[in-house]
Amino acid sequence: MIIQMNQDNMNDYSSSNEHFIVFGRIVPRYENDEWSYTEENFSEQYIKQYDDDEIDMSYVGDENKAVFLCYEKDNCIGRIKLRANWNGFALIEDIAVAKEWRHKGVGTELLKAAFEWAKKKELIGAMLETQDVNVAACRFYAKNRFVIGAVDNRLYSKFSTANEKAIFWYYLFP
Repeated sequence: MIIQMNQDNMNDYSSSNEHFIVFGRIVPRYENDEWSYTEENFSEQYIKQYDDDEIDMSYVGDENKAVFLCYEKDNCIGRIKLRANWNGFALIEDIAVAKEWRHKGVGTELLKAAFEWAKKKELIGAMLETQDVNVAACRFYAKNRFVIGAVDNRLYSKFSTANEKAIFWYYLFP
């Protein structure tokens, strides 16, 4: 069951934020005005965990922002956080699915809820950013018909992850 976050369930926001295994990276290539990529596997894998964000109260009640939570019985197993962006796209700021629920369609259902919300706002599509080392996420976005629109090799320069590239993915509504 997917429902929009409200004041009663906002404490469930961080429950699906779990680590993932980094096993490689995607290697983007821009040629003839199109992006493509290959995958490179690492000799050693490692675990990556994103910090828990405190949810901003403005996501409850602001018509240009939304969070959708996915539940299995009473357990929150996934989330997607988005807002209307200046360029006419819905900016997906975060999507997370609990480890044991990955590869079971939860992420796709969350995307559907986000797309429905964005279409009601008359936005032209959805966009998001992830790191090149999050290969599983990149595969997921490509499977759901997102395409690479840009790569930024400076976005993470301040952090210890400075060797990571930001990959910007876009989906235009049909």
